[in-house]
Amino acid sequence: METMVSGSKQLEHSATNSAETWQLGGVSVNRMGFGAMRLASASAFGTGPSRDRAESIAVLRRARELGINHFDTAAFYFSPRLSANELLNAAFPNHDDDIVIATKVGPARTPSGEWAHPATPDQLRGQVEENLRQLGRDRLELVYLRVFGEGSIAEHFGALANLHAEGLIGSLGVSNVSVAQLTEAATIAPVVSVQNRFGLDDRSSVPVLTEAATRGIAFVPYFAMAGTGRERGRTTEERHDVLQLAEAHAVTSTQIRLAWTLHQGPNVLAIPGTGDRRHLEQNVAAAAIRLSAEDLRMLDLDAA
Repeated sequence: METMVSGSKQLEHSATNSAETWQLGGVSVNRMGFGAMRLASASAFGTGPSRDRAESIAVLRRARELGINHFDTAAFYFSPRLSANELLNAAFPNHDDDIVIATKVGPARTPSGEWAHPATPDQLRGQVEENLRQLGRDRLELVYLRVFGEGSIAEHFGALANLHAEGLIGSLGVSNVSVAQLTEAATIAPVVSVQNRFGLDDRSSVPVLTEAATRGIAFVPYFAMAGTGRERGRTTEERHDVLQLAEAHAVTSTQIRLAWTLHQGPNVLAIPGTGDRRHLEQNVAAAAIRLSAEDLRMLDLDAA
């Protein structure tokens, strides 16, 4: 029976070694990363009260201490008083070359927080420049085009490809895409990563995961822990099989879900988010959990 990794040195070992690494935009990142969606507020997209600024910065710095060097953010992750991008800027002002800060463009929110129409191709430059200002950088390591609906993404992705050619963007990714849209993007400019909704309870993106693996690019699932609850978080009781495995491994159900995510392929990168240092350490420790073939079969059977 495996136990939850604890202790600073053991935690650092689990983040940097047990999760292994992946080349993301030219940087070797640990497969256990950090998602900033809930960094400014406990509610998704900052729709609830703002968190404590000092504590949020401390969480980010603790994540770095534990070996995390892949942070996922967006300019539209903000609460009334805090911005995830600006928190990252405050936590890492020295622009460490070993860190990949990935951001997303496409969605738009007004300054008061309401959702606006997604950006047109001509508006994507402004969104990229806003991310640069908030993050305090001259160049964004990785930018995802967040796609809405089916159909061609050539015009939008082409606009980002131009910014990549100008040197404002280091690497490009796509998010919420079909296999056809990923294929189309790759004909315009190199794609290093795809970010789709995927998790133990939502396997609709398996074809995209398979295509990403075939192309040798990263697959970064979002809402992996929340399942069908999406931005609301988990809204149903935990599955019996997850609870059974959590008890067998002496870990939490969230850690089992994270471990399952990392077991889906060497190109799969996890980006769980939290504003709590204890939860952060539990997430990092999940990288050390080894699920057996029988464990995985049990989870797959219950999902069928």
